[in-house]
Amino acid sequence: MSEDRYRPIPCALYSRYELAVLRGRPLTVVWRDEAGATHVDRLAPLDLETRAGAEYLVGRRVADGATCRLRLDRILRAQPLPER
Repeated sequence: MSEDRYRPIPCALYSRYELAVLRGRPLTVVWRDEAGATHVDRLAPLDLETRAGAEYLVGRRVADGATCRLRLDRILRAQPLPER
């Protein structure tokens, strides 16, 4: 299915994700799943990885501690949570 083919993101955006991982500051992430449904999660960014030709943000959900992998080209918006 060509719609599901990974579309590389701009290098500057990738660099922002790298910085988020290094700083460890939680993010509010808005993303779409494979079916096109939109989700909002608060994540502690852990790592970036490449699998099968696609890039992913690995994070831990703040709400339940579950680990998730979000494909970078499906992330619509990611913003740092306000510092307390």
